[in-house]
This record gives sequence, C-alpha cells and structure tokens, in this order.
Amino acid sequence: MNREYLENKNTIHFQFEQNKEDFIVDEIPLAFKGNGNFAILHVKKVELTTWDMIAAFAEFLNISAEKIGYAGLKDKHATTTQYISVEAKYEKQLKRFKHPQIKILNSTRHTHSIRMGDLAGNHFSINLFGVSPIEAGQIEKRAAKIAKNGLPNYFGYQRFGRDEDSIEQAREMIAGELHINDAKLKKFLISIYQSYYFNEWLHERVVLSRNKNEGKFLLLEGDIYLTQDGKLFTPKNIVQKDFEAHKVVPTGLLCGRDVYRARAKAGEIEAKYDDAFLYDKGLRREAVIFPTDIKLDYKNNFDILNISFMLPKGSYATVFLEAIANNNFRAKRLTSKTTK
Repeated sequence: MNREYLENKNTIHFQFEQNKEDFIVDEIPLAFKGNGNFAILHVKKVELTTWDMIAAFAEFLNISAEKIGYAGLKDKHATTTQYISVEAKYEKQLKRFKHPQIKILNSTRHTHSIRMGDLAGNHFSINLFGVSPIEAGQIEKRAAKIAKNGLPNYFGYQRFGRDEDSIEQAREMIAGELHINDAKLKKFLISIYQSYYFNEWLHERVVLSRNKNEGKFLLLEGDIYLTQDGKLFTPKNIVQKDFEAHKVVPTGLLCGRDVYRARAKAGEIEAKYDDAFLYDKGLRREAVIFPTDIKLDYKNNFDILNISFMLPKGSYATVFLEAIANNNFRAKRLTSKTTK
C-alpha cells in the first residue's frame, strides 16, 4: 500500500527513531472546568503503551480499567504526555502512586470522565538524523508549503502492523472466510478494513490532484466538507476560497452504515472504495489537514534537525514526515538511526 503526496519532488534521505529521547508527543486537551466529580490527571509516560499505563493505574487503585477515561492512544516507543480521568474520590490515594515509567505532572477537576476523542490535537517534537545544511533548508521550505496547501490525512504505517498482514485478516473476516470470537479484535480488524480503503481512495485523489491541479488538493463536485465547528455539508458549488482559508476541508469515507456518501464526480471515485454491506457504522474523515506551529532547530555540527509541530487529533506525525521526505516509511526501517 503506497502513500503518494501532493508534490512529487526528490527524496530527502533522513532518518528518525521512535524512542524516549527523539520522539516526544504531548496531547493538547480540550478545556477542563476546574471543578466536578472527576479528577483529571496530566500524565507523562516513557516507553509504555496507553493500555499499559492505564493498567498500572487500575491495578494501583484496584478498579476496572474501564473506569479510567482517556482521549486517545499514544505511541509506546516515545516519551508522551496525555490526560486521563478517574473519579475524584481517588485523588488522595493517587498521591501515593509511584511507577518507574509514569509520572503524574499535575491534576484538575472536570464534570465528566474523559472520552475517546476529547482532545484538540497533539504536539510533536522529533529529531531527524543525517540532515545536511542544504537538506535542512529543503525540509523547512517543504514543511511551510505543506502547512499552507495541506497534508493528505493518510492513516500511517503504524495502523496496519509491521507486515500489514492485518489487512488480509480483515478481508477474510468480513468475507466470512475467517471466524473471530474476540469482540475487540473484530472491532480492530473492521477499523483496519475501513482505514485501508480510505487510504486507497485518498491515494487516487492525491494523484489526480498532482496531475490536474499542480500539487494542490483538487476539490470535486459532490465532495462532502467538514466545517471548523464539526458539521458536514455538501455545497452547491465548490468552496475553493473557504478551503484555501482553512475554514472547511473535504472528507473521505470510512465505509459502513449510516454515513453520508459523496455525490457526482466525487461520488464516482468514492464508490470504488466503498462497502455498502459493511454493518458497522461508517464515518467521514478529513482528507486534508494543516500542520501548525512548525518550528525547526538545526544542530549543524551533528547533522540533526529537530522539527516540532501540531496536528489535529487522529493524524499521524509520520505521514507529515513522509510528505516532507517524499518517501514512504515502514516499521522495519525505523529500528536504527543508521538505516536508510
């Protein structure tokens, strides 16, 4: 599964490694009330999955993991901060919490538990290795252009597993050729199936944009857009100015039931990557996102470039790096700083 980007320029060969020193992720929360029956913990974890971190809190408090709220899953091979919620009655007990890979940074209160998706986005700080001074300048220019014109919002390679074998499992399960009892695994495989066809749809739209619109995402009649306040709509005319002003973005289909589908020319392309018989609920996902707060710090003597930026929730930092490099990354390539 290949991810194409809006500008087909030369490849920049840098490396990065997902580890606690070189890959930092900070969750950007929605506003908290400062009062209520739930304690909101700002937590730092090092080289742990979100599930492992939640399990540690659940064991310490002697409660079910389901009673701990969280907004999203964060990388294991990184240093990350995020917010979790528990009932306020556990605040006193949590003062005694200690774990070698987890630290409670601070806390506040809120009126309800944190739910999946309750975040504004994520801030990333990533070290890129093997970057020459000329390449540092190229990276800065490409990052700025992507911030202006938009980044195709692919699901990153992490979504599909090291060898992408989960895609085939998902197809077999949905076709009735593979029976799976585990409800969580079923849900996971269905999301893989939806994500795969979204990426395939986006690939076609990106190639079309590159060929027909000089590297800017091409809007089509019948596209469904997402507004800044989270509403979906299909306009009578193409809303080019609003898109360029980052007020609306076109969306792609995560196939399933009870979801709006594109029409006209946009619908013709979308239909190739649809499965109207999939029983699970469908969704719309932004086709394009706009990275913000981009900063670069080049350590000339060491050929290291630190790049920091913010992305909306559900988006992948590695996709932004792929677009800058004009190169697809895979999990196997990221095991060593010296591997190209």
